[in-house]
Amino acid sequence: MARFEMNETSSMGGETRADVFCEMGLMYAAGRGCAVDLVAAHKWLNIAAIKGSDRAASLRADLSNAMTKMQLAQALREAREWMTMH
Repeated sequence: MARFEMNETSSMGGETRADVFCEMGLMYAAGRGCAVDLVAAHKWLNIAAIKGSDRAASLRADLSNAMTKMQLAQALREAREWMTMH
């Protein structure tokens, strides 16, 4: 995945950073332009929720119901690693 830098108020098409991360989660959850990847979807929705997206928090909770414990653990690890690096 391409790395991009944005500050907290940067936007793409008028969206906040949390909204962009939420859209990335939805992209992976639905397989829009990529293979469906529930781990990546949860990771990005989790990051969006941490950044303040209530919508992402709700979507993340729904997605969690369709995931195994191992998938959830991996997604949480990846989100934590991403947050540590950024």
